[in-house]
Amino acid sequence: MDFEQTRKAYRSQEMLVLILMVISLPLFGFVYLYYNSGNLDWNLPKLPDLIHGLLVGIGVGLLIGQYLIFHNKLKVAKSAEELFLKLDVYIKATRKRFLILFAISLISTIGLLFFKSAFYIVIFAVTLLFYSLAKPTPDRIKRLLKLNKEDAEIVKDIARPS
Repeated sequence: MDFEQTRKAYRSQEMLVLILMVISLPLFGFVYLYYNSGNLDWNLPKLPDLIHGLLVGIGVGLLIGQYLIFHNKLKVAKSAEELFLKLDVYIKATRKRFLILFAISLISTIGLLFFKSAFYIVIFAVTLLFYSLAKPTPDRIKRLLKLNKEDAEIVKDIARPS
């Protein structure tokens, strides 16, 4: 990878993060308002409690899993010699992380819709926390990859709008 390819990958990742957030936030918000209103009835089927337990378990498991997967990939990125290789691993790991966070937000939305349980609100709130704390920025990349000043300046140039 070179500077321009990395810039293009970074931009693509930024766009993906924004799209996933723009889709998941209104969906959950709509279901949350439905949950809180109490006067809407969509005649949804009653699903077994087993599915409720599975959705909560999968949601929590994915929250833990995305954190562990991301940080394992960071170890790989830190061990790379070349900056652009480090950034490539980081960008791919971040993309995977946000796709998992999006899946968790969908699980939370579906779970809240069918089971009206506060567990899904908590899972979604933690997902939002990761959405905001994990959003890639040059400073975050510098800190996570432990970059020197020179490499950090290159990352800032990559992130700078062209």
